[in-house]
Amino acid sequence: MLPPYLDFLQLSYRPDLQVLFMRWGRPVSSQEHRQGYGAALELARTVSTGRWLVDLRSRGLASLEDFAWILTDFRVELAAALPPAVPRRIAYLVAPYHADTIRARLTSLEPTYPAALRQSAVVRAFTEEQPAQQWLRTGKD
Repeated sequence: MLPPYLDFLQLSYRPDLQVLFMRWGRPVSSQEHRQGYGAALELARTVSTGRWLVDLRSRGLASLEDFAWILTDFRVELAAALPPAVPRRIAYLVAPYHADTIRARLTSLEPTYPAALRQSAVVRAFTEEQPAQQWLRTGKD
């Protein structure tokens, strides 16, 4: 089953790369944010992929509360949705002027979560797509 059409989010899957692409088209509300991740999770289940490239360049960053939700609640949902052997990596593609902010959020929030939660889905931020795809493929920075 394909996820529902959302006017603010383009979802696609590249089987050759085994990557789910989330390309946000505009800023969204908290409800739309969670709706978009829910739709992406449906697609991830269908194709059994845990490698996600989330393009925030047209949308901008989520609120700190919504970002913390991704790093906690959503991470648990993603881990539960896929077989244990499937790598789970989320690469955020951000505009250069947002890179410091998202990296600072990761640096401050991640150490406050249990190691098992952090390892259930690894999250990194990138300003260029090629390094993001390389990291999704290999898991190496």
